[in-house]
Amino acid sequence: MSDRLRYGVIGAGTMGCEHLRFLRQIPEAEVVAIADPHPASRDAAADLAPDVHLFEDYRDLLAGPDVDALLIATPNHTHIDVLPDALATGKHILVEKPLCTTVEDCQTIAKAAADHPGVLWVAMEYRYMPPMARLIEEVRAGTIGQLRMLAVREHRYPFLAKVGDWNRLARNTGGTMVEKCCHFFDLMRLIVAAEPTRIYASGAQDVNHLDEVYDGERADMIDNAYVIVDFANGVRSMLDLCMFAEASPDQDQVVAVGDKGKIESGVPSSNVAICRRPDLVDTVHIPVADELLAAGEHHGSTYFEHLGFLRAVRDGRPPEVTIRDGLMSVAMGVAAERSIAEGRPVEMRELGL
Repeated sequence: MSDRLRYGVIGAGTMGCEHLRFLRQIPEAEVVAIADPHPASRDAAADLAPDVHLFEDYRDLLAGPDVDALLIATPNHTHIDVLPDALATGKHILVEKPLCTTVEDCQTIAKAAADHPGVLWVAMEYRYMPPMARLIEEVRAGTIGQLRMLAVREHRYPFLAKVGDWNRLARNTGGTMVEKCCHFFDLMRLIVAAEPTRIYASGAQDVNHLDEVYDGERADMIDNAYVIVDFANGVRSMLDLCMFAEASPDQDQVVAVGDKGKIESGVPSSNVAICRRPDLVDTVHIPVADELLAAGEHHGSTYFEHLGFLRAVRDGRPPEVTIRDGLMSVAMGVAAERSIAEGRPVEMRELGL
């Protein structure tokens, strides 16, 4: 391996280009090849990473220039096809969430990756947002005593337009609870430190994309929902999602409540309120460099995620976000989609988990 970790980037759409903007801020990283079937996406990527090898077919990248690591940021439904080919190279892999769109496909990838010699890391940026990372640190330190309740809220804008509008159809994305909310389900498992047992959800497509039709298929992505998750250790968690609420002061909020107090974190305010019973409140602002805020949509977290990936590769550490984490975040999303569709609580054991 050279002094720099050499990346081959597969997928140069919205998220692929965000990764490129952050990678060029990391001296230890170098992008040497990019693959995307769409000329406009390749052109946009070439502007961010000039003088790299450009490919239309990702398989030509895999057979082409020598790279140390592969970054996969293709549409959700393509992961089940791209990942086996990537795993066959034995290279280190950072694959964007969701791991796949179904539990069965995630399990297929988990089996294929069982003997993978490199680091295999599922990208879960929300873990690495600095105010969220501070909340996780405080919960683990016992600042609020025993965790009893966890609430996650995202009030935001509608889904962005993507190449071919693939993200307007649940059959491509896994549904909103998988595509968008796997981030939040991953946060829940990480913070609660237990496995989910039961999921209750209520949601609908009420406002966004109602009149959009693609090759005869009507857009069917849920745009608002409440989800309650019961965990094996008795902790309860809740997700409040609304995708027609652009005017919210904090797009993302996480609140952890224990028997000795609570912690609230917000993005983009980057404030963390540490509240100890009965009335002691300490509000901390977590600064994030302007260049990191400008590089992407995730409050600088993609940069910190890449630093963690680099450390794992260089030091031989296990990935911080595992295939199991990726599988479970998808499974929770699938359970929430099923609960909404069938109007009932869904036991995780129904999914074989």
